[in-house]
Amino acid sequence: MTFTREKDFGTPEAMGEAVSLTIDGQEIAVPAGTSIMRAAAMVETDIPKLCATDSLESFGSCRLCLVEIEGRAGYPASCTTPVAPGMVVHTESERLRKLRRGVMELYISDHPLDCLTCSANGDCELQDQAGAVGLRDVRFGYEGENHLEGCKDESNPYFTFDPAKCIVCSRCVRACDETQGTLALTVDGRGFASKIAASQDESFLSSECVSCGACVQACPTSALIENTVIEKGTPDRSVVTTCAYCGVGCAFRAEMRGEELVRMVPWKDGKANHGHSCVKGRFAWGYAQHRDRVLNPMVRGAVDEPWREVSWEEAIAHVASEYRRIQKDYGTRAIGGITSSRCTNEETFLVQKLVRQGFGNNNVDTCARVCHSPTGYGLKTTFGTSAGTQDFDSVQYADVILVIGANPTDGHPVFASLMKRRLRQGAKLIVVDPRRIDLVRSPHIEASHHLPLRPGTNVAMLTAMAHVIVTEGLVDEAYVRERCDTEAYAEWAEFVSDPAHSPEAIEELTGVPAADVRAAARLYATGGNAAIYYGLGVTEHSQGSSTVMAIANLAMATGNVGKEGTGVNPLRGQNNVQGACDMGSFPHEFSGYRHVSDNAARAQFEQDWGVALDPEPGLRIPNMLDAATDGTFKGIFIQGEDILQSDPNTKHVAAGLAAMECVVVQDLFLNETANYAHVFLPGSTFLEKDGTFTNAERRIQRVRKVMEPRNGYGDWEVVQLVANAMGLGWTYTHPSQIMDEIARLTPTFAGVNYQMLDERGSLQWPVNAAAPGGTPMMHIDHFVRGKGNFVVTDYVPTDERTGPRFPLLLTTGRILSQYNVGAQTRRTANVNWHEEDRLEIHPHDAENRGIRDGNWVSLRSRAGETTLRALITDRVAPGVVYTTFHHPDTQANVITTDFSDWATNCPEYKVTAVQVTPSNGPSDWQQSYRAQAEQSRRIEPAEPAE
Repeated sequence: MTFTREKDFGTPEAMGEAVSLTIDGQEIAVPAGTSIMRAAAMVETDIPKLCATDSLESFGSCRLCLVEIEGRAGYPASCTTPVAPGMVVHTESERLRKLRRGVMELYISDHPLDCLTCSANGDCELQDQAGAVGLRDVRFGYEGENHLEGCKDESNPYFTFDPAKCIVCSRCVRACDETQGTLALTVDGRGFASKIAASQDESFLSSECVSCGACVQACPTSALIENTVIEKGTPDRSVVTTCAYCGVGCAFRAEMRGEELVRMVPWKDGKANHGHSCVKGRFAWGYAQHRDRVLNPMVRGAVDEPWREVSWEEAIAHVASEYRRIQKDYGTRAIGGITSSRCTNEETFLVQKLVRQGFGNNNVDTCARVCHSPTGYGLKTTFGTSAGTQDFDSVQYADVILVIGANPTDGHPVFASLMKRRLRQGAKLIVVDPRRIDLVRSPHIEASHHLPLRPGTNVAMLTAMAHVIVTEGLVDEAYVRERCDTEAYAEWAEFVSDPAHSPEAIEELTGVPAADVRAAARLYATGGNAAIYYGLGVTEHSQGSSTVMAIANLAMATGNVGKEGTGVNPLRGQNNVQGACDMGSFPHEFSGYRHVSDNAARAQFEQDWGVALDPEPGLRIPNMLDAATDGTFKGIFIQGEDILQSDPNTKHVAAGLAAMECVVVQDLFLNETANYAHVFLPGSTFLEKDGTFTNAERRIQRVRKVMEPRNGYGDWEVVQLVANAMGLGWTYTHPSQIMDEIARLTPTFAGVNYQMLDERGSLQWPVNAAAPGGTPMMHIDHFVRGKGNFVVTDYVPTDERTGPRFPLLLTTGRILSQYNVGAQTRRTANVNWHEEDRLEIHPHDAENRGIRDGNWVSLRSRAGETTLRALITDRVAPGVVYTTFHHPDTQANVITTDFSDWATNCPEYKVTAVQVTPSNGPSDWQQSYRAQAEQSRRIEPAEPAE
């Protein structure tokens, strides 16, 4: 396939009434507000341009796009001139050609004429437009070197800035402003001396630049260019696929040269990202080729033995034999599986099918257990479905945005850019978070209210806000009467109206002044369309499910569900955590969230799969580990999850894994969990597989194979090999067949197939006879459950309490450059921004303990102890400390406890009582763990071939 750029219409799409005009003799009707440039492109007439691109607002600086309009004097810029009824436009004439050549001469006069050796040769808009205007020679030039020669900035590990090749079109500056919202770039100087500069004239790496790549993508020359293009050359083909990092689900063009990936370019037709990206999806894909990747299956008899490389046939036969042995010795329910939120829907579906059909039990769980299982429980109870209500674009219609327990600029940066754009247009922001995240205040946005509540008091805070809304008569009573269960509402309203739930009554508990709580509640209830976005700071608590229901209560009481700019929207952490839940990864549910005890649902699966299925829910991850230490659970298949690093109370996880007789890990790298594995099956990256991901807005998107799997198999094929070794007789030849089975068995996916996804780009479930085109927004006329269900949410303090021994509260989170346990991002240049996890501590708490910035400190809880370096900052309140968990050496989850959500067992990562003291080095656990990991990762040298 010949490589071509995506068509660029020059200016953004307009949405007005149709206007008819004539361009070069062709009549066309376009929406009012459309530029002449875009209208011309729609009839395949490309007007020369340099400063214009359809991802940015019209600018009109390059003067290359001049046109003639009958009845008007002069030569207006087509990018900034809107169409008008009856307008007659001419895009070519001798006078226009002369003007354009003159403009282009001025650009070329101060531009290196090194096209043949330039990295962007053949992929340069300046080169293309010089040809388009017929420029053949330059009458004037600059004697000697370009005046910015030698000023190249190579500080960023992913791209290079060469100002000598810059034409100061400002596209990079505008992209940083309009697309990313960081405003890290500016035009410095005037006239011939003008140049692009990072903030405070710093290098790109040390500036406010977040390396999203928007500037690189916008640059029409090679002034900003990916280092991979410099190293490998320009691409010659591309494949559209979906990012495998966070739950935003950005679509990318994977641009290839032969079998090598050259760059990932955000696809402008991607409905989740609209051509934007972050540093991870845009640049951090090098892990696919990292030397640490394991490409051959490995087996060993015990975890203290070295690994032995074997053939796929031997590895698969060993897995099947061991699982059959364990079930014969210990019973049918002695084994289980864990699906991955990083793998495709199809792969996840097969793992849960393997457990249910092949193992004969429901012992299957997923990482959503430790992140968003309370979302499933809470939203299903109140609204009737276990997912967010809106698409991402809905935020553009919000007047008030409430962010609680989420840090979008770090965890979901592309959506955060969309949100920031709306905030800069005038929407109001309320942030409920113990920490001062970037959204609270930055040079360009500021929250109207920041409620820095004490960790663990979410339910009390939301109930206090509800108290204000109910007692001050701010409820949308008409909405409640029409859309909600009025009896449930009456009970809830009576509960929240109790003076014991007023902001004044809970002020000492939450640490937030009552006046601030009242003001925030009034703004949410009266400020117009109000949308709530929440993350793991809501769900990872002992009252995670209660908090989700309290959020839903607020939205229903104010009529903020079922219309644009409103809703309740969980920001999913991993790329396919929504899909993993949809596919039946929980031990009590089949795909589509139907309970295993539902006779009709179970009969449907039994008929399709040809076996009797267990009607009893299986074990959750914590239950599996408990049963393992008790001696009744002996084998597990873990696909793409690193539970030893990601799950709470690491010592207990390690003990559970060590007690099992056959731990099978399918992954890219020898992760921390593999330290306790007996079989390692190499996994494939998202670049090496076909399938689908479902993002946080329920958007199902295609993942397309860019290159052949380096390990020889896609992950779905490996699961099928295991299944068939256990006698199941699966015959899939392509993931599309798995999706057909999913659609056949899952009502919300009934209308989904690969052909429709390829035609439409993406679909948001439910997709069925009632909604053949998908469902961008849910609960429009009525809730899925019928009437909205208000639920009384009593505040129950966590059992994890501070005291003299452990006076501080630890909470955890993520950082922009790293992803989850860091297995992928730590194997890329992203470590330049985050080489280690640090412990944020308030200056007051640090001073009391004799701790200085950068000191090694001991972080100790009732569960364990670890060490890391301190970062003194007032982003956290006194009494609260914070760290990320991206590096295994940090051992953050040695500290977290077994306390969990009352409904779903989601761990209480966000509230751990700790003490912080100066330290001289690693803890005993860190040292012993490191030694065990080194011992466990030994691989026997392969025997020489005879």
